[in-house]
Amino acid sequence: MTASPSLLAPDAPWVVLKFGGTSVATVERWHTIRRLAAARREQGMRVLVVVSAVSGVTDALKALCTCASEAREGALASLVARHRELAAQMQLDRADEMERWLASLAALIFPLSPGEGGEPAPGEGAGIRQSLVDSGPPLKPTSRRESAYSWQAAVQAHGELLSSALGAAFLTANGLATRWLDAREALLARDLPFLNERARRLSAQVQADPDPAFAAALAARGEVFITQGFIARDAAGDTVLLGRGGSDTSAAYLGALLRATRVEIWTDVAGMFTADPREVPGARLLQHLDYEEAQEIATTGAKVLHPRCLSPCRRARVPLWIKDTRFPELAGTVIGLQPAEAVPSVKAISSRRGITLVSMETSGMWQQVGFLADVFALFKQHGLSVDLIGSAETNVTVSLDPGENLLDSDVVAALATDLARVCRVKVIAPCAAVTLVGRGMRSMLHRLSGVLAEFGRERVHLISQSSNNLNLTFVIDEGILDGLAPRLHELLIRAGALRTDDAGLFGPSWQALYGAGAAGARAPWWKAERARLLELAENLHSPSGRGEKRATPRYVYHLPTIRERARALRALWSVDRVYYAVKANPHPAILAALAEEGLGFECVSPGELAAVEAVRAAHGSPRLFTPNFAPRADYEAALLDRATPVPEADGSAPGPGSRVASAEPLPTLDALHPLHHWPEVFEGREVMLRVDLDRGVGHHDKVRTGGAASKFGLPMEQLDAFLGLAREHHVRIVGLHAHLGSGVLDASHWAQVCGQLAGIADRIGSVRYLDLGGGLGVPSHPGEAELDLAALDAALGEVRRTCPQYELWLEPGRWLVADAGVLLARVTQLKRKGALHYLGCDAGMHALIRPALYDAWHPIENLSRLGAPADTLYQVVGPICESGDVLGADRHLPESREGDVLVIAQAGAYGESMASHYNLRPLAESVVIE
Repeated sequence: MTASPSLLAPDAPWVVLKFGGTSVATVERWHTIRRLAAARREQGMRVLVVVSAVSGVTDALKALCTCASEAREGALASLVARHRELAAQMQLDRADEMERWLASLAALIFPLSPGEGGEPAPGEGAGIRQSLVDSGPPLKPTSRRESAYSWQAAVQAHGELLSSALGAAFLTANGLATRWLDAREALLARDLPFLNERARRLSAQVQADPDPAFAAALAARGEVFITQGFIARDAAGDTVLLGRGGSDTSAAYLGALLRATRVEIWTDVAGMFTADPREVPGARLLQHLDYEEAQEIATTGAKVLHPRCLSPCRRARVPLWIKDTRFPELAGTVIGLQPAEAVPSVKAISSRRGITLVSMETSGMWQQVGFLADVFALFKQHGLSVDLIGSAETNVTVSLDPGENLLDSDVVAALATDLARVCRVKVIAPCAAVTLVGRGMRSMLHRLSGVLAEFGRERVHLISQSSNNLNLTFVIDEGILDGLAPRLHELLIRAGALRTDDAGLFGPSWQALYGAGAAGARAPWWKAERARLLELAENLHSPSGRGEKRATPRYVYHLPTIRERARALRALWSVDRVYYAVKANPHPAILAALAEEGLGFECVSPGELAAVEAVRAAHGSPRLFTPNFAPRADYEAALLDRATPVPEADGSAPGPGSRVASAEPLPTLDALHPLHHWPEVFEGREVMLRVDLDRGVGHHDKVRTGGAASKFGLPMEQLDAFLGLAREHHVRIVGLHAHLGSGVLDASHWAQVCGQLAGIADRIGSVRYLDLGGGLGVPSHPGEAELDLAALDAALGEVRRTCPQYELWLEPGRWLVADAGVLLARVTQLKRKGALHYLGCDAGMHALIRPALYDAWHPIENLSRLGAPADTLYQVVGPICESGDVLGADRHLPESREGDVLVIAQAGAYGESMASHYNLRPLAESVVIE
């Protein structure tokens, strides 16, 4: 037992700690509550602990109010046993206050006979009631109230009364002197005219403004208190409830009343996240929010915090923390007054199911005075609260949220009947509302093209942009909600709208905090090679044909990373062959390493075929030739070679019976034109056919390679014509190919493609190979989940079991080499314009065009100051005379100086291979690390 701390000063600040039902359900959790309350007291604060009922008790009390009288005794006995068992586990010698509240509950459930108030009515739980009265302190008789709702409130309030009585006894017995406070002393419900009887009793509202007199009076009584959430009193002194999430709201009311230093909401999660972690394991912890944003997130679907609890904290300027009782050391979410952000960001995606839309249409509403007033009067008449509103000249559509309304079919039908007298009515249900929340939403619309495209493929009934510029909501059919949040979360991160690179705002992912193996991703190879990279940046060299000496910009490739990636793909049992997309990076050392690892090569030009010829000849590597809109001469050049023997494994010359590899690449066609106009080129040959599956995927329009807007692939309506030409010219279709886009992180994507291709292949009859394309995504933004190769293997395996007659091929490019390459650049100048800080470097869009071309996001670090606080927001730009020469917008980096070395990561793919001499700047050279 620790020594008692010194007494607190009369004006010592208050802190309110609220604990939910799971946090008060076990002795272990109560020890956590004691440690937390004692720690706050040792920090010099008076402590008010607010508790919910023990987990499941409120639901049991609600059921007790409605169950048949013959079942009440058993239900009450179960509640009594549960609380007594918890008291025993707490090793409490006496739990008199708990017993008093158990007896009070029994008196409400089994009321005394009218008039005398002495004996229970015959046959109504007399035994259990009398046993509670006999075992507990003297009990003031209580009879059933006239109002059923008032009686229900009195019964349900006992959950918190019981848990707080147990808590006061436990905390005091364990060395923390704690006084029990009846919350009804502090919280008075408002009598609002728009509330009906049920709402006044079971979902009351309280006005709680700072009250120095109350705070001083309570301080005079002690230093640590425990009280109840969920309950208050009305003007007559009767018990009322605060509705769903009432304990959060109670804590906020009490924090405002005391003008506390903060209100801490202790629950079973670390805080608010960027999405529901049950759907999006990569959702990031929101470390800081302002009151309004938190209100929007809570209102639009997040369950961790009740929306009503934010208003009193905001009015009193009391910060609110959300913390995890199981892991108190986690940072959690802090809600309060926040400084203006330098860069707006979407903070969260939330969703609500069970939405009902009511569409009202009539030509008579145009400029008709009072039409909406008449319509909304009918909603009020039926006790319905409208959420979203969309209007046109002849239509008004509104949504009804089941969280705020009792939406049974009778109520909606009665409303529709009344509305039909003034307009045509259409009820659309069930729907779901998907909301993007973030301050300055309108300024981020240009970054939401991918999100809008995602919704463009679905049936959207209503789009609502909030007047406070904090949210954008889409109402869709409820059936398409499943799986939508992960896709939107990924799109927002990749578009830079959900700025997970801001470490001050976004914390770890749910997966990192709670998932198996939450140790986190491995550090990139270049951090371990920092000293070597800095040396390379200083090692001057002379570019070909130019006299000046320079060390940067310079590409550096790490072959061990490439080999590791190649082996991971080769280990997939469901994939028969992996081809490397040479266009990603044709560096000779990379091609040689991949050939040694057993990969084939996918080439799109005669130049690429020539680049891989040496390694193909040495290793017998297979090749694909998959050009697009190429001239006839390209095909003729590619198809000149014939089959050649493959050297033996020991390198000796091939002998009789040696296997033969085709030096001639397998060509791919994706249009009618070649067979229609140059049939002699393909006469008697085997070919692959690339088809368009009428959809594209990817983070940007320019990386989506499917659908009518893309130039790739044969449209399915032309398949019969293609098959006819193939038969006519004895062309054998041995493979089908589809590639829908790049940067895909959904492991189920390739199985869907495979299933579609298998169906087409069955129709053709001669197909042996299904080429599922590439597009394997590389997470670039902090917090993006890695592509799950095991899930990919399992998904393809399921398809393969149903179609064992086909070989499955993949042809990745970026996934194999992106992480293996970095671009080194040197800071050249710094400039400030208004609020913007520009950081110039000697690498620009001539060296790395992906950011300008695809809005691609590459991690950028100041290698010279690695590990220093990233406290300056920079626009990282290059030396090219184009406004689009921006390598990274709004990047948090240490304060930088001329001459610092920057590392631009994930530059191993489509960096050097797409570089140019634009502005007559020399090409960046490259170095390989073995």
